[in-house]
Amino acid sequence: MFGILLAMLSPGSGAINDLIRATGGTPVAFLSSPDWFRWVVIGSDIWKDTGWSTIIYLAALLAIDPQLHEAAAVDGASRLQRIRHISMPGILPVIVLVTLLRLGHILEGGFQQIFVLYSLPVYSVGDIIDTWVYRQGILEFQFSLATAVGLFKGAIGLGLILVADRVAKRIAGRGLY
Repeated sequence: MFGILLAMLSPGSGAINDLIRATGGTPVAFLSSPDWFRWVVIGSDIWKDTGWSTIIYLAALLAIDPQLHEAAAVDGASRLQRIRHISMPGILPVIVLVTLLRLGHILEGGFQQIFVLYSLPVYSVGDIIDTWVYRQGILEFQFSLATAVGLFKGAIGLGLILVADRVAKRIAGRGLY
């Protein structure tokens, strides 16, 4: 996916810059411009995760008994009422589970994605904890500092998951365990 993204955003021969040139504009260096880099990372993260999330939520929707929707339609429920009272409660456990699992990775920030896309001009806007730890631990040989930061990040992530699990149990009646 990142290879396709790099090919699409290349300032010299990328498809997006070819389109910009065709409309009379000047090419944009998306991956080396601090103004554009965040938007590229956000867009590519959405692109990367949309397929998997779609599969999970579609499977959860298909697990809901169709007779519930038929009965509600016969009783005169509108489409929005069926979504609110049948579909949303039916997929609530999946929403809670996916949210809790994604919350565990919130501090990760997508190391592979950033590492592949970023360069020296965008360190100021593209640097995350994991890339800093990589540079300090591997490139600067400060193994103890990198290990301490990594452990601290893991402890914060565990704390977030435990707190979110308790909140999910109170709100939805279900959690991870």
